Amino acid sequence: MKAEIEYIFGKHAVHEVLKERPDVVVEVHAAADFSGGSILDLVDSLKVNLKVLNLKNPPRGVSSKAAHQGIVAGILPEKLTVPYKEFKQTLTATPDAALLVLGEVQDPHNVGAVIRSAAAFGLKGVLIPPHNQAPVTGTVVKVSAGMAFQIPLVTISNVNSTLRDLKEMGFWVYGLEGDGTVSTVSETFTKPSVFVLGNEGSGLREKTKEACDDLISIPIHPQCESLNAAAATAIVLASWSAQHQGALSS
Repeated sequence: MKAEIEYIFGKHAVHEVLKERPDVVVEVHAAADFSGGSILDLVDSLKVNLKVLNLKNPPRGVSSKAAHQGIVAGILPEKLTVPYKEFKQTLTATPDAALLVLGEVQDPHNVGAVIRSAAAFGLKGVLIPPHNQAPVTGTVVKVSAGMAFQIPLVTISNVNSTLRDLKEMGFWVYGLEGDGTVSTVSETFTKPSVFVLGNEGSGLREKTKEACDDLISIPIHPQCESLNAAAATAIVLASWSAQHQGALSS
């Protein structure tokens, strides 16, 4: 089966992937009048296949009206991820270690946004299951603003079994839940932490809730029923990071 190519575009996104993860880049399409010399220098030095960008018929998934800035890169998203077994060998359960586990997050924009937040607040990795979950695509990469190249994206076979394994390593598992009894304001996060984000509509599955040590919530005004999944994740991770400043420099 031929590997699926996804396309990302824009000077920042293309420069980041060429600089940080050139191994995932298959090809680059540049407009005839493209002026980003540093990007073209990278393409040349890395010997990446360079093509002329057809503005009337751009690569699949890239709108002719997109703000591509004259540059598009074809990448293999599957090469951005690392298997859990391999990732676990590099993982040490210290108080400054935290992970984000996605549980059936289906909007690629949310996936990209939470990857960006996880990187911004010093998490060690984002764990992604294969079923009922938006995969790592060009959209996810672009929304992550290059952070998909900076933080490990880890493939797991099953959310609940992975949570049990992490708990055996010493991690404390928090499920993000609007009705959670633990608050981001008062929780001290003294143990290695795992945060689990559920589906945008239905939230965490019951079995996943049972696998969590605590369900954590964000105090909000009663006139607001809930927060967007990506916004809620950012607040929870920021609350953890504020107590683990070492995570921002490690």
